[in-house]
Amino acid sequence: MSTLPEPLRIALELAATGVPVLPLRAGKAPFGNCPQCAHNACGGRPNMKTAGSCDCPGVCHAWAAATTDPTVLTSPLWLTAWRRAVCVAYHPGAAGLTVVDLDDTAAVDWARTTLPATLTVATTRGEHWIYRGAMSSHNAVRPGVDIKSTMAYARYLGPGTGTMTDLPAAVRALAVRQPAPVRPAPHASPLPAPSGGGECPHRTPAFLERGIAMAEQRITDARSQVHATVYRTFLAVLSTHGRCGCLTETHITRLFTAAQTKGETLRHCTDAWTNARTRLGL
Repeated sequence: MSTLPEPLRIALELAATGVPVLPLRAGKAPFGNCPQCAHNACGGRPNMKTAGSCDCPGVCHAWAAATTDPTVLTSPLWLTAWRRAVCVAYHPGAAGLTVVDLDDTAAVDWARTTLPATLTVATTRGEHWIYRGAMSSHNAVRPGVDIKSTMAYARYLGPGTGTMTDLPAAVRALAVRQPAPVRPAPHASPLPAPSGGGECPHRTPAFLERGIAMAEQRITDARSQVHATVYRTFLAVLSTHGRCGCLTETHITRLFTAAQTKGETLRHCTDAWTNARTRLGL
């Protein structure tokens, strides 16, 4: 066992306690789909019958790949992923747990005065508060606070301190509160017009409006992996309209508003927009 990658060793220990695990690559992101699922060939429908296990032989579908089966975890395809993994993640809901992800010191201070004490794990900027009991997952239930339970994954950051307690009504109530008002996008300057100085070929009401409306709908329809959907949608919009001067502050605000309505924070929207521009060299 000494030859096992360290993330796999940790994962096997967690799996033995009944916690479904999966590897994360650089950037704390799940590994991509196996060849059978590439480009959504499988329809993106993971097998829910075994607490989220995927039918694919590879590490597919993020949280739905999480498993406690040591045979799967040490299979050749999974071993390849574990050797590249930077950390271990787990599916809280499948283990009967809920993680309140406190992203900064202000969120931690709020939790300490509002929520019952429980098992606490330090993160890079804040803390994970882990409760016994599962619920639906929700992003940005209040500033700096996400709920990770069913259909989500959380990083394993160590055993933590304190004693785990039952999921309180105060956490469940966070999921049904009205979302915070959507704040406008920061001054994300419209992209420069084409260097050739000619009329933008996309500047027609039908083409541009249809593109923005489709992007808004794609974000609105997302049922999981909202972060990834927002980024991919921003990337698609920028790849079509980012170099010709079509996009205005109004268009960008519409996209940010759609994302924030789904629970994304303004910071996440800004980061996704910036990352998409950087990837396209804009």
